[in-house]
Amino acid sequence: KAARSLEDGHAGFGAGVRRGFAGLDDSTLRAFLEKPKAERIFAVAEAFARGWSVADVTALTAIDGWFLSRIRDMVCMEQALRGLAAEGAGVADLDAEAWWTLKREGFSDVQLAAILGTTEARVRAARHALGVVPAMKTVDTCAAEFSASCAYHYKTYDADVSEVAPSSGKRRIMILGAGPNRIGQGIEFDYCCVQACFALRRAGFEVIMVNCNPETVSTDYDTSDLLFFEPLTLEDVLDVVEATAPEGVIVTLGGQTPLKLAAGLEAAGVRLLGTSSASIALAENRDDFAALLDRLRITYPAARMASSYEEAQAAAAEIGYPLLVRPSFVLGGRGMGIVYAADQLRAYMEEATRVTPDHPVYLDRFLEDAVELDVDCLADGEDVYIGGILEHVEMAGIHSGDSATCLPPYTLSATLQAEVRRIACDLARHLQVVGLLNIQFAIHGSRVYVIEANPRASRTVPFVSKATGVALAKAAARLMCGAKLRDLNLPPDDAPHTRYCVKEAVMPFGRFPGSDVVLGPEMKSTGEVMGIARSFPEAYLKTQIAVGYELPRADEHPLAFISVCDNDKRAIGSVALGLTRLGFRLAATTGTARVLRALGLACAEVHPVTDTGAAKWGNAPADAPRITDLIATGEVKLIINTPSGEGTHSDGFVLRTAAVAHGLTYVTTLQAAQAFVIGLEALSAGRAPEIVALQDLGREIGTEGESK
Repeated sequence: KAARSLEDGHAGFGAGVRRGFAGLDDSTLRAFLEKPKAERIFAVAEAFARGWSVADVTALTAIDGWFLSRIRDMVCMEQALRGLAAEGAGVADLDAEAWWTLKREGFSDVQLAAILGTTEARVRAARHALGVVPAMKTVDTCAAEFSASCAYHYKTYDADVSEVAPSSGKRRIMILGAGPNRIGQGIEFDYCCVQACFALRRAGFEVIMVNCNPETVSTDYDTSDLLFFEPLTLEDVLDVVEATAPEGVIVTLGGQTPLKLAAGLEAAGVRLLGTSSASIALAENRDDFAALLDRLRITYPAARMASSYEEAQAAAAEIGYPLLVRPSFVLGGRGMGIVYAADQLRAYMEEATRVTPDHPVYLDRFLEDAVELDVDCLADGEDVYIGGILEHVEMAGIHSGDSATCLPPYTLSATLQAEVRRIACDLARHLQVVGLLNIQFAIHGSRVYVIEANPRASRTVPFVSKATGVALAKAAARLMCGAKLRDLNLPPDDAPHTRYCVKEAVMPFGRFPGSDVVLGPEMKSTGEVMGIARSFPEAYLKTQIAVGYELPRADEHPLAFISVCDNDKRAIGSVALGLTRLGFRLAATTGTARVLRALGLACAEVHPVTDTGAAKWGNAPADAPRITDLIATGEVKLIINTPSGEGTHSDGFVLRTAAVAHGLTYVTTLQAAQAFVIGLEALSAGRAPEIVALQDLGREIGTEGESK
């Protein structure tokens, strides 16, 4: 169960999961076993498949021999079944005793189907026909000292009688949780599931939660009425559905993990609550979604789908570089990248198809210098409620989970915001969304582009809920169970905001020495902070302090490094002047240094990150230091870098990496640079940041009751 809960391609323990170790020679496998790693348990299975003894593996791993013996038993069972399959045995040749033995040994239906050369559905049907079904047992939280009333259950094939209590007479609703927390899918989705539990229980429903992560609030046994601690796979969820007979299942609050089960559940006759699987598939299928946007006359970046490098190459020739390459049906930007040439495209295609080999890859025209937006909406199939419009502070090309965002938008005109709201409402209605919808926009010049729409909860829902006082996940749960927006008594979604709320990402690189720390379209942050203030600069500065960045001290005459694209060179002067007033010394690459000197500002010239960058953007003097060396020695205290184009994007990734590693504030837009300087000037003038409680914010905007 633990192995198939990992969501890293394993369908369980064994049955093909050792593909990465089968090609290793014995000495390499032995070396791998000696060092604890995340994949070592599967290398142990490979060792037993080669006939190594328990004593041999114990000597290499120091894993207790009792556990190794059980692992060896599982491997031997798999080999025996493979032998039968090689002799022509199929699902019809296994009797009830064989099915019971295999299921008690922990084999999933997907594994058994792979060994027997059939489908998961046929395996399920065959064992069901022979009465081989699991029992649901209750966790005894009182260790049999006295009667326990815990509604905490697990599935087993080692018992005959289920212990699930009969329905209390209330309508039963099942919520599928977010699965394991990891980079790219975190606690934000668990928040949504828990909020939905609270809302539905308060509305009189009996709520069933299915999840496998012990370190979440959703798996606290008093969060829901019934909790099933099971992997989020089609087989396990269907078993829980059959044991509890819910009225319907909610799959759109736990991120991509439960969303991938939507089609399979619906095919098995399970009623999905909220947005239909057809609408989910329409939003995920790039061609179908593009056709919808065309009908609605909504602009979007040129895009194509491809299943091979040859198809991707043809698409690139048609669309043009740069391209944003993204696998389908993944979360957190896994396997995503920006490519500027054919050789990069080949490399990214190989990575993308490795992440999701059964799904095509999306290729989108990448919009340089665009302002990105996230919009979270509620819809009931008819009416639409705009929960919040978040403007990204970071440059385009950085994943939204790694970017700072601001609510309300701080640079968008009222006209552009109205256009964004109109498009969001049109999409929600035509996708027939019931519940939550997240839409990502790009503003390029004065044109609004739709990047993608996800008819599910997004990682920004908790932040938007706190910033506005409107509990979006609670409202979405009510909508999915039949309520209408007009019944929820929500405040007007166009009410003016009294404060600016900024979210900033927290990076984990200091805790993972040697990890790949280059930022891009694939999410790598492991947390976030929130800053609230009456101005964007003060709110932004609060987040930098909260993340742990050390603010420069004027009396130390800190060094600020500035390198901006051509579009920002005219406006960088005011930022640089503000820094000099604060006591900063300035350093810049050749082009930016020339501009600053023309404005009468003293500025040291430094080499950029790479030799390629130096050749492209102008050479500094031979004795000039390289910027990465100045960062490493601790002399640089602030980095302002607004990249545009292949060379500067590459340099920007390296600079951001160095900044994070050394705890430096790193700014990638002119607006953020201006905000940071204004915030520092306020601090230097002795104006301490105002402390704002979420309850105070709720009272100011009249939504205090909605956040409870």
